[in-house]
Amino acid sequence: MKKDTELWLQYADDNFKSARVLLESGLYNPCLQNVQQAVEKYLKAFLVEQATGLSKTHSISELAARVRGAGVVLAITEDETDLLDSIYLPSKYPLASVLPHFMPDRNICQQCLKIAEQVRCNLKVVLDLP
Repeated sequence: MKKDTELWLQYADDNFKSARVLLESGLYNPCLQNVQQAVEKYLKAFLVEQATGLSKTHSISELAARVRGAGVVLAITEDETDLLDSIYLPSKYPLASVLPHFMPDRNICQQCLKIAEQVRCNLKVVLDLP
């Protein structure tokens, strides 16, 4: 495995672990920020390993499409990528609530963490990691 891939995975794992700690602390908005970042970095780790090049995007949908284009069956649905994409800007900046007409809560954080865990496990299997 490439050194750059390992670094992307380490950062992704840090975001994933942070999201779990933030959920337990009742910090839902930062939890969602870290979930989104974890999934983004897991997907980018795969693209780095495959040497397909990275584009400057935060779109989970776009990254997932590129990973699928490399022949990987991803454990994330279109609705789930849309959900994670809806989190990025509003969770970072006070433009509105994280999800339109919805305040983040424990349930949405748990749902998003489950998605991140599926992507994490899926890509670690594809990359042949423990």
